[in-house]
Amino acid sequence: MESDFLVIGSGIAGLSYALRVAEFGTVVVITKKEEVDTATNLAQGGIAAVLDKDDTVDDHVKDTLISGAGLCDENVVDIVVSEGGQRVRDLVDVGVRFVRKQNSPNEFDLGREGGHSKRRVAHAYDLTGREIERALVEKVQNTPNITVKENHVAVDLLMTNGMRSRCVGAYVLEREGVVVPYKAKMTALCTGGCGKVYLYTSNPDIATGDGVAMAMRAGANIQSMEFVQFHPTCLYHPKAKNFLISEAVRGEGGILIGVDGKPFMEKYDDRKDLATRDTVARAIDSEMKQTGCDNVFLDITHKSREFLSKRFPTIYGRCLEYGVDISRDPIPVVPAAHYLCGGVLVDTYGQSSIEGLLCLGETSCTGLHGGNRLASNSLLEAVVYAKRAADKCGEIKADLDAFKLPSVDSWRPGEAEPIEEKILINHNWDQIRRTMWNYVGIVRSEKRLELAQEKIVHIAEEIEAHYKAYFVTDNMVELRNIAFVAQMIIAAASKRKESRGLHYMRDYPERDQAQAVPRTMRRVKGGKKWDMEEVTV
Repeated sequence: MESDFLVIGSGIAGLSYALRVAEFGTVVVITKKEEVDTATNLAQGGIAAVLDKDDTVDDHVKDTLISGAGLCDENVVDIVVSEGGQRVRDLVDVGVRFVRKQNSPNEFDLGREGGHSKRRVAHAYDLTGREIERALVEKVQNTPNITVKENHVAVDLLMTNGMRSRCVGAYVLEREGVVVPYKAKMTALCTGGCGKVYLYTSNPDIATGDGVAMAMRAGANIQSMEFVQFHPTCLYHPKAKNFLISEAVRGEGGILIGVDGKPFMEKYDDRKDLATRDTVARAIDSEMKQTGCDNVFLDITHKSREFLSKRFPTIYGRCLEYGVDISRDPIPVVPAAHYLCGGVLVDTYGQSSIEGLLCLGETSCTGLHGGNRLASNSLLEAVVYAKRAADKCGEIKADLDAFKLPSVDSWRPGEAEPIEEKILINHNWDQIRRTMWNYVGIVRSEKRLELAQEKIVHIAEEIEAHYKAYFVTDNMVELRNIAFVAQMIIAAASKRKESRGLHYMRDYPERDQAQAVPRTMRRVKGGKKWDMEEVTV
């Protein structure tokens, strides 16, 4: 399979980029599951941008920088916020139906979320991600230059001469045991985040950090992996698998209360329930540890049933399925792994440190989020960078046209055989996720990180042995990738001897201004595949 552009992932970043580069080249999009099985599809809150006359770029920039805990790239923040309004309007042109004001249909009905000083979140009630994905998928399906391959899994990147050479595509698992080289002049990793590395997450099952893991193995620069955002409010119910209670509920007046029915956020932050996610998640974690309870509650019962069922139809309906009428009952909630602020380090056009390899969306680290992403800035970053990356590809089109794809080796299974005992995968998968949740979660310590490192290295070695001994399966690829991502998070967290943003260390509870810089790491040449070293960029 050959194309001008290979896009790995079918969320907002991948499809937005694919639609733009399809104007001047052939595009192949591969996606692990169905086209709409993405984190984008689960996004409830919306997309933040300056869309109201009472809002300003300076205000949005300021809010983003405050949330980022001193680690944002100010130039990137300016770029994304300044270009954001037009990118939202581009989505409208594609067919996204954001909610408008009843008395003024030309204006967006904007929501407000934690950390924002103004209402600036364009939404489709609490179905924003699904609405964006619907419109983009329909557009892609009607674009001749784009071929979508569902249920295809990227295994590793195709490199011309080993680590840190040029990327020319990826090895792709088409079905169990069958791995095919997909060659391309430009490859874009848009594989989303890595929430499944933790036991509790709001992410879809496909969020196994594939893009970051593949790029790391190829020698790309990786930045800020210690900053994993835990969403403060996921529904706590034995039958509710990773169901998010949107930050917009607090934006509309929801109040966090303990088991005693009393609000507690005023003890932790002057902004109370509208504090940033890192503060709220740690506050909830603290309350749960102090009381010994499994959850806290989010109370929005002071709003009418009519308002709640209209503003939050999905949340209202899903909670009702589990016996919780949010107009009468406080919602039981717990924090859960939600978003990776770090990732593959890219420039302002999405280009990684490896030639021919772009990274967009949650897979990338642009510098926008710093140490803590501001709510609803993720979809914004995805569309802004998709446009910038596509524009850059357009500028170098002549060079791409002249580039001849080299011959590549076929996949070599060696002495591999089919894996029959799936328990080998399931056991390691559970071990990694429990270890990361218990030792590398919302609150960390040097001792916990040391224990996690010791455990994960042992598991990773076992996984590599399985990987070589058996035919490749999608589960094996994902398991291997979460092992690599776990190693990256632990390595980065061990280096930061302070508490900042989403990274809280019991041994170092204060910020250290000397460490107010992002940390960049890279795979060690000649070491084990997961060995990382800090580098200066």
